[in-house]
Amino acid sequence: MSTQKIILHIPHSSLNIPFSDGFTISDDEIDQELLKLTDRYTDDLFHSPHDEAIVAGFSRIFCDPERFPNDEDEVMAQFGMGVLYEKSDDGKEIREVSPELRQIIMDGYYHEHHRAFNQAVNLQLQYFEKALIIDCHSYPGKPLKRDLDQTPDRPDFNIGTDLFHTPQLLIDISVDFFDKAGYSLGIDWPYKGAIVPMQHYRKNNKVFSIMLEINRVLYMNEATGEKTDRYEETKRVTSDYINTIKAALSRL
Repeated sequence: MSTQKIILHIPHSSLNIPFSDGFTISDDEIDQELLKLTDRYTDDLFHSPHDEAIVAGFSRIFCDPERFPNDEDEVMAQFGMGVLYEKSDDGKEIREVSPELRQIIMDGYYHEHHRAFNQAVNLQLQYFEKALIIDCHSYPGKPLKRDLDQTPDRPDFNIGTDLFHTPQLLIDISVDFFDKAGYSLGIDWPYKGAIVPMQHYRKNNKVFSIMLEINRVLYMNEATGEKTDRYEETKRVTSDYINTIKAALSRL
């Protein structure tokens, strides 16, 4: 491996629900929740041919790989939206999760996803003694009912940071990039944090991570899920950002 790769973690782009065991709502209601919660097209918007993408092949409504595995560690579990969603954004029950069902999903999907994620990080550490993760998301133009931040006017892009794993250099580069590109940028607003595999979380300061989130109004019709005429522009800006962050790897 001669060239270091950025690891693009893309957890919420899929519409796939592998099986419907436990769900208590109709297919139409599931589709509405998918429209509201899926980071549509982020697997394409963040596509980088020379980097490593870890893309969840299942919907976050089925299993959310971005959540902590134990509900007691996960702030969203209080709303029924921990690692396995049991309630909708509106607070309606959508699924009953038995201990047996939880075990099947965690073993077959959650832990498999994180095994691949961890392996990708470890490979970069093995060859380059450091690893850089971009946590790739989008968000709705207006807050969801369960969002912790209800500020109505949201920025075009947002970066999420971690005190241990996000160097100030990456924050400064991000601020400069979006300022020059003519877009507004939130810093840990409206969402915060950046994912790191648990093996290295708050332990290995050579694992760097930053989250980039795109406001969906930039690239899609949120009522239908269809791309708008600004989609390609948004994809280009995202690609330029990835390349800009990658160019800073040698300085980390």
